[in-house]
Amino acid sequence: MGYRNALITGGCGFVGRHMLSRLLDDNFETIWIIDDLSIGIHPEKWRALNIRDLERVSPWLVSFSIGESRTRIMMLHADLIQVALAELGKIPRNNLPSLPQFDEIYHLASVVGGRNVIDNDPLSVGIDLAIDSAFYLWVAKIARPSRVLYASSSAAYPISLQATGKSIALKEEMIDFSDELGKPDYTYGWSKLTGEYLGRIAVEKYGLNVAIVRPFSGYGEDQEPVYPFPAIALRVAARQNPVIVWGTGLQGRDFVHIDDACEACVRACRTISDASAVNIGWGTVVTMKALAERMIEIEGYEAIVVGKEGRPTGVATRFSDTSRMQQILGWKPTIALDEGIRRALKVAKSRLAEGIEPED
Repeated sequence: MGYRNALITGGCGFVGRHMLSRLLDDNFETIWIIDDLSIGIHPEKWRALNIRDLERVSPWLVSFSIGESRTRIMMLHADLIQVALAELGKIPRNNLPSLPQFDEIYHLASVVGGRNVIDNDPLSVGIDLAIDSAFYLWVAKIARPSRVLYASSSAAYPISLQATGKSIALKEEMIDFSDELGKPDYTYGWSKLTGEYLGRIAVEKYGLNVAIVRPFSGYGEDQEPVYPFPAIALRVAARQNPVIVWGTGLQGRDFVHIDDACEACVRACRTISDASAVNIGWGTVVTMKALAERMIEIEGYEAIVVGKEGRPTGVATRFSDTSRMQQILGWKPTIALDEGIRRALKVAKSRLAEGIEPED
């Protein structure tokens, strides 16, 4: 496609690395990453991507390429809030480089860490409110990119629609900023709901082109095992019996592979301009117990699955209505759950070989 410049905030994290891989297909001249590495991994430690010609340009900036791609990657090791405020002239730049004009910005930066962090350290997660407000002010006043993708979350949906015996397929119009809003999922849900609202303001008051996606339970083989999918895969790869899942194991999720999620993000960014949202998911409910049982079956041994009470589990059931996704994006996921399980088990075995032990 020959775009000039793209930016991925939070580009060294799990989602960011997969988004980078996806954008390499589109022949950008340069892809910038902003990441403070509080959660993300430095490119020097990326094992799944073939990093070459890595060069430290300044104390803040690293340049490199990946594989045979001609796209140059510029990784700015800095806090996005600090970068945005410096670009706005509100704090000293302190040798931070000036950023170029961007064709597309994929805003992924947020505090993540699984259900344990969401439930047990909610004020740390609440810093996402500051990240998003600084980001939107910068893109509206200074950056003025051609297009912005804001990664919201299914956690923005009202939790009253996800309770035991009351859960239904979640449709985008169930979040209506012109009417009463239901209570989202803890501070993470509130921050994503607020980020969506800021996106609407960026369109209505500042003339930006903004797309919003609400991914459901994204997973991938290289995801950190603080998340359910890789954590269960690690236990199964170790051939544990019983295999532990948190809670009763009956909580249901709509699992979608990260590569599918990134493809949907790119399509949304290039299709949606009015800050309307689109779900990303299969529209299928899989319980944690059923997931573990299928992993055991694919691994080829016999074991029982038991729940572990006293651990954070989130809502009872969360799954998507995918009709708008298919209509607006002309797309649906391609990586089936069994294929995702096989990939996850393969990586889990390599983690075991490296001495990474499963935790309950």
